[in-house]
Amino acid sequence: MRYILSLIISFFSLTLVSQSNTSDRAKWFVDQRFGMFIHWGLYSSAEGVWKGENLRNNNQYAEWIQYRNRISDDQYIKLIDKFNWEKIDPEKWVLLAKEAGMKYITLTAKHHDGFALWNSKASEFNIYENSKKRRDIVKELADACKKHGIKLGLYYSHWIDWNDKRSWDHTNEIYGLDPDLYDDYWQEKVIPQMTELLTNYGEISIIWFDMWIHHSKTIVTKEQLFQLKKLIRKLQPKCLINSRLGLSIEEDSDVDFRTLGDNQLGKEKLEYPWQTPATIANSWGFNANEYRWKSTTSILKALIGNVSLNGNLMLNIGPRYDGSLRYESLLRLNEIGDWLKVNGSSIYGAGAYDLNSDIHDWGKITYKNEDKHKIYLHVINWPIDNNLFVTGIKSKPVKIYSLSDKSREPLSFIHKDVFTKIDLPNNPVDKYVSVFVIEYDEKPLVVKGLVAKNFERGYSLNLQNYHMLKNNTRINKKTKYGTIPENINLSSEEVINWKIFIDEPGKYLFDTSYSNQSDKDIGDIVVFVEDKQVIKGNFKPTGKTVGEPLQDWHIKNFKSHRIGEVEFKNPGIYDISIHLRSRKKNIISWSWMWIKLDEN
Repeated sequence: MRYILSLIISFFSLTLVSQSNTSDRAKWFVDQRFGMFIHWGLYSSAEGVWKGENLRNNNQYAEWIQYRNRISDDQYIKLIDKFNWEKIDPEKWVLLAKEAGMKYITLTAKHHDGFALWNSKASEFNIYENSKKRRDIVKELADACKKHGIKLGLYYSHWIDWNDKRSWDHTNEIYGLDPDLYDDYWQEKVIPQMTELLTNYGEISIIWFDMWIHHSKTIVTKEQLFQLKKLIRKLQPKCLINSRLGLSIEEDSDVDFRTLGDNQLGKEKLEYPWQTPATIANSWGFNANEYRWKSTTSILKALIGNVSLNGNLMLNIGPRYDGSLRYESLLRLNEIGDWLKVNGSSIYGAGAYDLNSDIHDWGKITYKNEDKHKIYLHVINWPIDNNLFVTGIKSKPVKIYSLSDKSREPLSFIHKDVFTKIDLPNNPVDKYVSVFVIEYDEKPLVVKGLVAKNFERGYSLNLQNYHMLKNNTRINKKTKYGTIPENINLSSEEVINWKIFIDEPGKYLFDTSYSNQSDKDIGDIVVFVEDKQVIKGNFKPTGKTVGEPLQDWHIKNFKSHRIGEVEFKNPGIYDISIHLRSRKKNIISWSWMWIKLDEN
């Protein structure tokens, strides 16, 4: 039967952002979306090199140099003698963040080396006691943030402290550590230092912990973590706590936001606050040998992609020991700031739309409800023919325009059912990511589960965008560095279903890609449109191919085959399904199907 629209239409009834599981404390967090992370400390003076030897780890994380290069405490503290106190000015970091469009800053108040960037009475291993100038960097940053209207977050390494021998050091995996001794560290350093940070520096918006594994796998106890959380709630009730405290969102709903892995971007829409900590290059602390700089476009893609899934991005800078930044960092921050000055309304206060974030190959969608309901189209891959296809929105737009156009001159468009074709300008309106706004008077209706028409004006039906996999056959991920594509092995049979919207009636060509490692046609593929069989073909032998020349790298050959054609007489939503059958187990592997209008 024809796909019944009334069963798949849903209302997108949201205010500014769509996270339903957001505490009052975190509402500012999901509204502001973009923050700055600052890794700065004693390690900044080493710059990733110790006595002529580069950091002893290929990841080149310069902030780990004391541990990696086995530097003694008495030698490590001497790095402070290199600091240029005449140039170090935390207010410059705040101004830079503000110009870059960042709304909050998180500073490494105490990293894993245990060195405190404030005047700590709980430990002499701090910047105030060991610097000739008696500086309190946390205070200076807090004052600057308050002055310029930026929220302040503080990173505190609670689990690891290389300087305190009662605390965890990964060499204890060999030598062990008495839990009672660790509790002495906790009660005599962690709790007192956290009390100082929460008491002496005004409003703290985030305490950012960095225990990247669950507490059950560490020496830290659940009781200690709850003691620490209780302290924060008592002294700073509005302060946010991240999941790297060691308690997951699922385990404790009082944790305010989830922290993904380092540089790990979002993959799915979440209904609670979350954040990616990301680097502007590779290392977190300053590394003189840095060369892996992310482009401005890639950083914007990360930010937009996270917001399209209800997430935040906190972008790290690693200042040098005089507080300055390399040109590459300054350039990217300035360019991001310029983009946000024009396009920030598509990020701040925006969130996920009720469509799969990966449905369109041109970019991402964000949404918010202000004076009108607005869908923001972030066009990362500009279509050469200047035609932008938007699939899945049932409501007809009131107006479409470029966000960078102050006059809001409307763009021409054609809307058919769940499909909108927009006539774009002849050239991109932004050199990084062009943003277009679709306005609606009422809440836009959405049809879920469709495969969108792509750049090539075709439909790629694959193992990521299917509507149904009948027998739940295991999907094999890409292997051999991507030379073997994602696929399923057919043990007997499988039925896969998709839904597409045909906007142009006509004859459509069907191609499919598979591997048949038999020397015979040992199976068949049958295509149905709206439960009617339209194509039947056999799996032909494909043999093997060379994945990488001269490396004895012989792999299954996945070849594309034309299997037939189908006439679609009317525009509309259609069920497309394939029935895959094999007479020998795991000999046939299927990958994708491609449907495109025959333009000849």
